[in-house]
Amino acid sequence: MLFSPERETDAARIAVGFTVLLLPFCVVGPFAGVFLDRWRRQRVLVRANVLRVVFVLAVAALLLGDRGTGPGLYAAALAAISINRFYLSALSASLPHVVVRGALVSANSLTTTSGTLAALVGGGIGLGVRALSGADDEGSAVVALLAAAGYLAAALVARTIARERLGPLHPAATPVRDALAEVIKGLVEGARHVRQRPRASAALLAIGAHRFAYGLSLVATLLLYRNYFDNHGVLRAGLGGLAEVSLAVFAGIVVAALVTPALSRRVGLERVLTGALILAGTVQLALGLPYALGPFLGAALLLGISSQGSKICVDTIVQEAVADDYRGRVFSFYDTLFNLTFVGAAAVGAAVLPASGKSYPVLVAIAATYLLAGLAYAAAVRRMDAMGTSGIELAAPAA
Repeated sequence: MLFSPERETDAARIAVGFTVLLLPFCVVGPFAGVFLDRWRRQRVLVRANVLRVVFVLAVAALLLGDRGTGPGLYAAALAAISINRFYLSALSASLPHVVVRGALVSANSLTTTSGTLAALVGGGIGLGVRALSGADDEGSAVVALLAAAGYLAAALVARTIARERLGPLHPAATPVRDALAEVIKGLVEGARHVRQRPRASAALLAIGAHRFAYGLSLVATLLLYRNYFDNHGVLRAGLGGLAEVSLAVFAGIVVAALVTPALSRRVGLERVLTGALILAGTVQLALGLPYALGPFLGAALLLGISSQGSKICVDTIVQEAVADDYRGRVFSFYDTLFNLTFVGAAAVGAAVLPASGKSYPVLVAIAATYLLAGLAYAAAVRRMDAMGTSGIELAAPAA
């Protein structure tokens, strides 16, 4: 891996790792949003994957040419990562065009969970291939070539979708050069559109608070497993323990994908989102305060449920509440917010967490952030219901 925050042993280096990994997403995000409301999103899915093939092949060539370090390699890798912002935002903005409104929650559950599962499977295959091909630069180049083949396959699949099928319904005809000059204007228009839709803006504020608390909790967890915990039977510290935590989080993600659609149909998206935030805060206090391996694994499972359930709810709320002509900009803003709050959390963690990661005040602050976000969001929903201002503006259902 080029950027591996989980391998660092102090909060400052972890923060730098997350910043390098996520900051390109924040820079590319605003540009992605403007173009996603001007370009056919099907073409974005095709071309983004083709560009990723080009950059990943460049990474492989540099590795094979004994240039496994240096600015060229990092630039190519960051370019490939940054293009992912176009791809993921285009997918989210396109989803209401391919499923009817009543199926949006289930569709978001499927797409987010299958994406996580595919990433885990791909990572496992990559590790297996690298074990067979060698741990040197040549082995890494083989993995890169395999990844390029996967991106090419994704581009070919996206090419089978009709060009107009994924929107936008009314793409702007602005030339690219003019569109670049209008990025800030486009962001302002998107922000204004969200502000006029309190249902979307309240959900985005809630997920921003959740992401900040989750990021700070993750930095603390990395430090605890590297510097504080010791092996205890089958429960491991170090990277082995972090692998166990990752599996527990993934199990929670799967549970959330299975229960969120049915639960949201029964009680509503807003109540599920409120419950997910309150669950996270309660888990931090109940299972985090003992600072023991067993409770931490349980916390990882429940936080996985909370995190994934929250994202499914917010994705669906934004898709329902935002007009199609603005959806690309709003989802790019959402994506930028999602990553900036995480980078901010890593920076705060570097400033307030000790080397061991153990801090009762920080843990209580994380729990309070979750709980206050849940209570504030519930209050906002009640105000919207009382004033009748939570309206939905959704594109025509998919055929």
